[in-house]
Amino acid sequence: MPLQTVAPHRLYRQIAEQLRQLMVSGEFAPGSRLPAERDLALQLGVSRPSVREALIALEVEGMIEVRTGSGIYVQQTVHSSARKGMALGTDLGADLDADTPANWGPLEVMSARILVEAEVAALAAAHAQKSHIKAIQTSLKQMQREAARDEVPREGDEAFHQAIALACGNSVLLDTVQRYWQARHGPLFERLGDYFERPESWQAAIEEHQAVVRAIEAHDPSAARKAMQKHLRQAHKRYSASWRRAPAR
Repeated sequence: MPLQTVAPHRLYRQIAEQLRQLMVSGEFAPGSRLPAERDLALQLGVSRPSVREALIALEVEGMIEVRTGSGIYVQQTVHSSARKGMALGTDLGADLDADTPANWGPLEVMSARILVEAEVAALAAAHAQKSHIKAIQTSLKQMQREAARDEVPREGDEAFHQAIALACGNSVLLDTVQRYWQARHGPLFERLGDYFERPESWQAAIEEHQAVVRAIEAHDPSAARKAMQKHLRQAHKRYSASWRRAPAR
C-alpha cells in the first residue's frame, strides 16, 4: 500500500490516518523506523510542519516513539492496541480525530492567531480603558514571575492574551481567542510544547509581549497590530524548528 498524496483539508489528521493504517497493516512493522520527516513530506506532497503535527498525534496515541537524533520508530504495542480498539468497537485514534479545539492542528491554530489576534490587539489599543491596561500589565508581570521561578509561564501567557481580547470590546473576538486557548490546552499542543518550549524561547516571548503592551499603552493600533503579528510569527517559527528531545512522560 503506497503512500498517497493528500488534499489540504485537515491535513494532519489525513496524514496520521495514512501512517496509522500502514502501521496496522504491517507495512511499517513494530520496531521499524519510519522514513524521515523530510521524506514523508515529499512522498505525501505536504509541508514538513503538517507531517510533524501528524507524528505528534501518533505519538500521543502511543503508536510511535520519537527518538531525537535517531529517528521515529513504530511502537511494539501497535498491533495489540489496534486489536483492542476493534474489540471495543472503536476506531484507533478516534478521540484525537474529534473535531474539537483541543484537537485542532497546533500550527494551523498559530496561523489563525496571527491573523485574528493582530486585529484584536489593534482594537484593544483603540478601545482599552485604564482597567484593561492594568489587567494586561498584571498578566505580563505574572509571566515574568513564572519565568523567574523556572516555571513554564503558560498561565500568565493565557491571561495576557485574554486580557487583550477583553480590552478589544468585541465579545465574538473574545470567544474566539478563548477557543484558541482551549486548543492550547489540548494533548497535541502540550506535546509540541514539550519539544519546542525552552527558557530562552519564553524569554523571547516575554520581550515580544512587552512590545505589545507598550503599543496598547500608547493607544497606537498600528503598532499594536505589528507587535502582535511579530510575536505570533516568531512563536510559529519556534514551533516549526528542529526536533529536540522531549522530557519523558
